Amino acid sequence: MADPFVVCFVPGVTPTKWERIWRERMRREALELRPSSQSEALAAVTDGSAAMAFVRDVAASEELHVIPLYEETPVVVAAKEHVFSVVDDVSEADLAEEVVQPGDDADTVALVASGVGVARMPQSVARTHSRRDVVTRPIRDGAPTRIGLAWRVSDAGEAADPRIDTFIGIVRGRTANSTRR
Repeated sequence: MADPFVVCFVPGVTPTKWERIWRERMRREALELRPSSQSEALAAVTDGSAAMAFVRDVAASEELHVIPLYEETPVVVAAKEHVFSVVDDVSEADLAEEVVQPGDDADTVALVASGVGVARMPQSVARTHSRRDVVTRPIRDGAPTRIGLAWRVSDAGEAADPRIDTFIGIVRGRTANSTRR
């Protein structure tokens, strides 16, 4: 059996649908999904320890191919007692008056829950760290983050692992009977 096909994914990305389709179509090919930080995912693709990665806000370059997949709404996370809890959404101007904590991990959300500022993050990441003592509100004029599928340019072409094209086809929604994989 060949080495597993390794795909990293950043927090907030849920690759289970694509994993299910891979397992249905590629029964003899192991797929390893690896949760990673953004820097870990990019490093793994760059050094070849992962074939592909779902990443956030990465553009194609001379080193990386990137297929844009979808955009995520930015949100603010605030303590349940914060004034943001009584509004439907916030603006960038509202955030300018707040202490915005850096980060988008569980520790940042815990800090915000204790009443020390607010945090901005993609909606999917905020859902991952959901707690009863915080609220999330969309940032109506905030720039969305973009999720994309990245792989090395050097892995493209005739010598490329054919599983890369297969995985691209799955992510793009091609059927098993498509003439393109």
